[in-house]
Amino acid sequence: MKDKFQRFVAILLLVIPGIAATYGFLAMKDAWFAQFGPEDENPHILWGKLLVGLVLFAAGVAFIGGWIFFRDRKRNYVAPRFRAKKRRP
Repeated sequence: MKDKFQRFVAILLLVIPGIAATYGFLAMKDAWFAQFGPEDENPHILWGKLLVGLVLFAAGVAFIGGWIFFRDRKRNYVAPRFRAKKRRP
């Protein structure tokens, strides 16, 4: 039972940043395309929504990318320049 709960928590740790990155991307898209609305409105970019979307997208992608990098580093799947430095006696 403990093992199933740990796996569930691990999946949540990856799903939540993924959802945040997805929402950030959609918020940036909506903020950008708001300026191409109907002609009777004043075209403008929603800067607040664009910046919040950028932060959410960058944080989500950075978290997932860092998680993959450190997992691959632990399993020795990375290039030699990214491998952990060995201490000399």
